[in-house]
Amino acid sequence: MTGSKQSPPKFSAERHGSRIAAIALAAAIASWTDRARTEEQLPPYTVVGDAIPQSLTGAKGNVERGRSIVVNRQVGLCLLCHSGPFPEEKFQGTLAPDLKGTGARWSEGQLRLRLVDASQLNPNTIMPPYYRIDGLTRVAPAFQAKPVLSAEQIEDVVAYLATLREE
Repeated sequence: MTGSKQSPPKFSAERHGSRIAAIALAAAIASWTDRARTEEQLPPYTVVGDAIPQSLTGAKGNVERGRSIVVNRQVGLCLLCHSGPFPEEKFQGTLAPDLKGTGARWSEGQLRLRLVDASQLNPNTIMPPYYRIDGLTRVAPAFQAKPVLSAEQIEDVVAYLATLREE
């Protein structure tokens, strides 16, 4: 038996061009809409000295949720750079300060600013801004026009870090 080889269908720019343009336009509109929606949802904050004294949500965060964010390698990503009092977590970071004693070293407002945008304290920091979306470059698609953490998550992490008082 002899069979005939079928060659794969050829890409036709004319045939697919309008689809590609429509997809690109839809992506651009979705990105713009998502950014506008996200910017509207980001509560404003005021930096006073080296701190953001007021809660981003108007309420205290939840300590247990804050700890789970800190140790979660898909959400907070804190342990990529920091180590801390987490004996159950292997492979903790060594690039940034140990989180032990964080609550003794800094006030809640100082912790909040470090999470929101540490570059306001040190322009050369390697710590990412967890609650800033403007002026960023090389942002992963999943995080474009979105903060890494929500205002509530920031407050949860602040609440947890404030409990870490022993060096």
